[in-house]
Amino acid sequence: MNGRVAFILKGYPRLSETFIAQEILALEQRGLPIDIWSLRHPTDAASHPVHAEIAAPVTYLPEYLRDDPVRVRAAWKTCSAWPTWAMAVSLFEADYRRDPTVNRVRRFGQAVVLAAELPATVTRLHAHFLHTPASVTRYAAALKGLPWSVSAHAKDIWTSPEWEKREKLADCGFAVTCTQTNAEHLSALAPAGRVARVYHGLDLSRFPPPPERQALNKVPVILSVGRAVTKKGYPVLLDALALLTLPWRFIHIGGGSQLDALRQQANDLGIADRVQWLGPQPQQAVIAACREADLFVLASRIADDGDRDGLPNVLVEAQSQNLPVVATDVSAIPELIRHGHNGLLVPPDDATAMAAALQTMLQDGEMRQVMGAAGAERVRTEFDLSRCIDRLAEKFGLETAP
Repeated sequence: MNGRVAFILKGYPRLSETFIAQEILALEQRGLPIDIWSLRHPTDAASHPVHAEIAAPVTYLPEYLRDDPVRVRAAWKTCSAWPTWAMAVSLFEADYRRDPTVNRVRRFGQAVVLAAELPATVTRLHAHFLHTPASVTRYAAALKGLPWSVSAHAKDIWTSPEWEKREKLADCGFAVTCTQTNAEHLSALAPAGRVARVYHGLDLSRFPPPPERQALNKVPVILSVGRAVTKKGYPVLLDALALLTLPWRFIHIGGGSQLDALRQQANDLGIADRVQWLGPQPQQAVIAACREADLFVLASRIADDGDRDGLPNVLVEAQSQNLPVVATDVSAIPELIRHGHNGLLVPPDDATAMAAALQTMLQDGEMRQVMGAAGAERVRTEFDLSRCIDRLAEKFGLETAP
């Protein structure tokens, strides 16, 4: 029988992290007992149905140490008496010399609270994201003398310094990541065999059969789902939409710090009356929007700080509904979208190329049908969660499904 595993997340629940929630639920259904520890309280007003199905208890660590000084002092008193204390402090100090920030101190303080409050039934720690959550997890594991592991995703990989990635990968028991692009990058920094690629996959049982797609809506609907942040490339997409010479309506789902600026840009371009900003939405609303749209688009790009998408789950969700896709050939997106087969890919930061691909797809009904169907078939055969979860289950010592 496996002991309990503490999953350390940056925030929980989050609408933008459906992939984490569905993995936790799938592992629970395979028999893994899980506790969730979150570094932050939720900020989304809604949650997905999958969150309500997860049995794991959730504990929130103090996001800022000043928020709960009594709790922090009690944990510090407990852990500082342990024989592992000096080693854990030495680990933190080595990191702090290279990253002398308040955030680094906060990570260690959260780790002390985590270690002090972990129940004795927990035998392993697992971090989601290689940056902050993995730091907290690593310090807490050192204090408790427990093994730890990590799931790495996107920003956490591409914005973390190399020294930190190398040391964490050398220290953890295993690391999994959701794309081949990520896996190759991390494997070059890790001991042999330490990093495994495990696609997130999609829980197709939550999705209705894809609709038949024939004629366009009277005014074609172009849909995009993603946070309004730099790596999503929405300013470029708005420029591309303004270049289209046929009727269209654009729907955006997602939150993000750039929403106000994007609304102003749409107004400046003279297209604001054709753009609808729906904000963050639960998964069932995203699915409904995919079924009603004519085309899905994502203009992902690499931000100046190196942040980029991995393989956005929204692309897999869109393709599960026979929805044709136009995207950029950034990061691991070509691992899902094969240009000319199940979608069109264009270079990032190129509004003219994006507009041409959108216009081509909207004008060619046969292309939309062929590529939409090919996308749905690829999702069914290669990105079904029930298949993808097997490799992750093995990492946790679980039997795979028959």
